Amino acid sequence: MKKNKTSKNWINRQRRDIYVRKSKVEGYRSRAVYKLEEINQKFNIFYNGASILDLGAAPGSWSQYISKNYKNIKLASIDLNKFDQIENTFQIVGDFTENIYKQKILNFFKGKIDIVISDMAVNTTGNKNLDSIQTSELCLDAMRFSKEVLKKNGKFVSKIFIGSTFNEIIDESKKIFKKNKVFKPGASRKESKESFIVCSMLR
Repeated sequence: MKKNKTSKNWINRQRRDIYVRKSKVEGYRSRAVYKLEEINQKFNIFYNGASILDLGAAPGSWSQYISKNYKNIKLASIDLNKFDQIENTFQIVGDFTENIYKQKILNFFKGKIDIVISDMAVNTTGNKNLDSIQTSELCLDAMRFSKEVLKKNGKFVSKIFIGSTFNEIIDESKKIFKKNKVFKPGASRKESKESFIVCSMLR
């Protein structure tokens, strides 16, 4: 009964959500695209000719946004789950933390890259503290990988959850990057602990 009520509440929230409706009208696969759009408008992340890695890409709205708005890009998108093809995108199905998939990424770019973005999060368990910790680990993995693959003036954007590991992420980002900001887009739901860390300029 509780599960049915939760499902009904989710459906009602989706129907009321302006970003869900907007994504359907504009042909994007999820409302998450508007979080990236806001981040980009504030921090000028993307530009024509950039090489970009999209971690946790499924269902693909972030890669859609980049492919649609920028020219001459080199874009690789990876996720554990298979998702529909996106124009001008090299798609990988797998776990980026495993060496075999890291090597596929490196082989595609054949050198250092400009931008790494990550919207990775674990499947929620209902335990918000546990979810926060596990998603933070994904952020740290992405950040450390970025240290290896980014150009000196590269940019890194990742989802984080405000929780017990927040300070650890901030401290790690300061060790790796010269510039660090935390930003919560208007498209993120108010009740969500989700924010994004935006970093640039490797040390």
